[in-house]
Amino acid sequence: MSVGTSSAAGARGAGDDPADPPPGAGPGIDPDDLPDGLVVADEHGRVVRFNAAAERITATRAADALGRPLEKALPLEDLDGRRWWQLTDPYGGLAVRGRQPERNLLLPGGREVLVTARYVRERPTGPVSRVVVSLRDTEARRRTERSHAELIATVAHELRSPLTSVKGFTATLLAKWERFTDDQKRLMLETVDADADRVTRLIAELLDISRIDSGRLEVRRQPVDMGAAVGRHIQAYVAAGQSADRFLLRVEQPLPMLWADPDKIDQVLSNLIENAVRHGEGTVTIDITATASPREGEETGTSVTVSDEGPGIPEESMNRVFTRFWRGSKRGGTGLGLYIVKGIVEAHGGTITVGRAPGGGAEFRFTLPVAAPAYLDR
Repeated sequence: MSVGTSSAAGARGAGDDPADPPPGAGPGIDPDDLPDGLVVADEHGRVVRFNAAAERITATRAADALGRPLEKALPLEDLDGRRWWQLTDPYGGLAVRGRQPERNLLLPGGREVLVTARYVRERPTGPVSRVVVSLRDTEARRRTERSHAELIATVAHELRSPLTSVKGFTATLLAKWERFTDDQKRLMLETVDADADRVTRLIAELLDISRIDSGRLEVRRQPVDMGAAVGRHIQAYVAAGQSADRFLLRVEQPLPMLWADPDKIDQVLSNLIENAVRHGEGTVTIDITATASPREGEETGTSVTVSDEGPGIPEESMNRVFTRFWRGSKRGGTGLGLYIVKGIVEAHGGTITVGRAPGGGAEFRFTLPVAAPAYLDR
């Protein structure tokens, strides 16, 4: 593709034909297909390439940039207000320099961009024949940084409350042990124990998020009886005082043998059923059925649907349910549970959706491939 104009033709030196791919791009690559901004200047410091991403990032048309001096077509300043091209002097600086590392610079108007540059020389320590500049918008990185900062602030806030309780009760018991009755001591120690469990859960959530974000969430597959797993959760709620009539478990038979990580599937079920019990109303219905596998090449999978009869989730919030810090109500929680649930399901090769239940409440449905080991098919 030729991006040159007649005004730039005289500024190009040998080897600077715009039809040539940029260094590292390879033959047949259209510079306008690159996700980052690409600006190339020839040996005279005049711009010979200015791709579509560079137009978008700088708000400058390629036609206005081509043929102009690099410092005019791409006026950059560092965060201290110094002119970047005068400061770095790519054509007159040290002959051993080959690049400028990525750093934050400012475009006119104060817009911040990430810039890195490569100095192309025909021979070592020879004159610069090309300056290749890469531009990247900082917005995506800033969103990631904000998300990490929010995560740290949320977890720190959630940790402060139980740790304050633990510290207060233990200090009181140590200082005034003899003044309390056995029942009072037991109550305070039970509170300390519960708060320690809460801290442990928060740390586990933080580790899960770290593994999900880095793609390092390990799945140790074993045969899982999904009906029995759900039954254990229901029995735990009944033992804790919930009415058995509040739960309806329906299991379609026959189900395919499911291979999954039992601990992580328990984590998914615990979160979804707890949400239905705490935030929903009426009967909590869990349907387990055989369904088409979400994984290409497999015929069958297992689907679990958890629904309630409460007010449900507003339509405008459904696309945010599986994001960090989303809370369906003001009744506590870190807002990280469903984000982790989605990460676990997807680590198994499955899918999860949210919608409105027939009874009007929330309905969460996740589907897992059976993921049977290859030796079972022999």
